[in-house]
Amino acid sequence: MLLSPNLLAEGQSRYISDNVFLYILNGPGTEFRILGSIEAGQPVTFLNETQGDYSKVIDHKGREGWVQTNLISSTQSFREQVPALTNELAKAKAELAEVLNSTDNHAGEVVELKAKLSELENTLSQTVKERDKLKVAVDRSAQDERFELWRQGGLIAGAGLIAGMILVYIPRPQRRNKKRWM
Repeated sequence: MLLSPNLLAEGQSRYISDNVFLYILNGPGTEFRILGSIEAGQPVTFLNETQGDYSKVIDHKGREGWVQTNLISSTQSFREQVPALTNELAKAKAELAEVLNSTDNHAGEVVELKAKLSELENTLSQTVKERDKLKVAVDRSAQDERFELWRQGGLIAGAGLIAGMILVYIPRPQRRNKKRWM
């Protein structure tokens, strides 16, 4: 008896279905006096007492009475859900606007960064061309230096050859005979 679902549900908030307008009665049936009316979507407190098709509730005005059980819902009514959903929608719209604004800012940054990247790529290609030209000039300079060394070596060898030939044909002083008296 303690684990009965009806006992566990006592005192829990319930709601009148959104699509009805019903009367709260003095007892569990249509033959009892009408205490008042409850609009669709109004919260009620279920008192965990049922007889036939009727359940005992306390309405939003504090009146205790009976309503048809099939018109009570455990989910929140649209009347209760709409303000919360409206607030959530407003928050979502604000977040969306912020994200779109942020996206626009990021799009501008992307365009700016692409322009800088293009500029840096142009600078890099010019620098690479200059480096290649300087490399060719250094290689040519090294070749010219080697050629100059070869040329100088050739000139020195040629001068040595000519000097050697001239020295061969220059008359040599005659040696004095050692046997001879001076």
